[in-house]
Amino acid sequence: MSDYIRRHPLMSAFLAFLVLLTVLGSVAIVPETRQGIVVRFGKPVRIVNRYVPGHAFGNTGAGLAFRIPFAESFVWIDKRVLDVDMDRQQVLSTDQLRLEVDAFARYRIVDPLRMYIRARSEGRVSQALQPILGSELRNELGKRPFASLLSPEREGVMENVRSGLDRVARQYGAEIIDVRIKRADLPDGTPLDSAYERMRNAREQEARSIRAEAAKSAQIIRATADAQAAKTYAASFGKDPGFYDFYRAMQSYQRTFIGDVNDRPAPSTIVLSPQNDYLREFSGRSK
Repeated sequence: MSDYIRRHPLMSAFLAFLVLLTVLGSVAIVPETRQGIVVRFGKPVRIVNRYVPGHAFGNTGAGLAFRIPFAESFVWIDKRVLDVDMDRQQVLSTDQLRLEVDAFARYRIVDPLRMYIRARSEGRVSQALQPILGSELRNELGKRPFASLLSPEREGVMENVRSGLDRVARQYGAEIIDVRIKRADLPDGTPLDSAYERMRNAREQEARSIRAEAAKSAQIIRATADAQAAKTYAASFGKDPGFYDFYRAMQSYQRTFIGDVNDRPAPSTIVLSPQNDYLREFSGRSK
């Protein structure tokens, strides 16, 4: 063997290079974050480091993997969570408001073989899901008013969109994890101004209704209190006529010197003798 190498150094080097290339071509390093499909002459034959729900990365086959040189190749597929963004578009709500909606979905490839057969690559899966996301979002938001996007009902809307999108994603070997709206705004210009005007008018009408109801309740409470007070006064006056005279004198003093609590006070200058009968309550017992 050594004599052959000395006599044919070029051929020996070529054979060594061919052997090294064969060895390197039969071994591949499987990353923890990727799953691979071994393809033999264009036909998938097995899966390495496949995603398993609940298993930590690196515990399902990451490391060295072997293949038949020049006959088999690896197609790598990400095991991590991927994003698909929806193009910003207009959605018409049930209260006839046009909304500018910007949303995204997060998904993971859970069936790499199905994904390879249907789409061949992750990029095609994202391209297939993008219009479906927009369609599901338009259909779901079109059933609800704009105010529902600002309330806890929004979580239910997003779950419905996720379920609808997940049914389509399963055909490509993917699972939709979450769907979120990044922004949902009214379009700029006249539609936005008119929407603000309608919202302001609605709030003003609601405020007027609340004030009217409050005034009604206040009148009822005041009338009830006045009735109870009149009943109490009547019972007191019947027991002590002198108290009635005192009470009426106090009311007269208040109206004269201070003014009615419900009207504007009427400040007046009155000059009276201390012995005036009107001021008898200030001088003690009436003479």
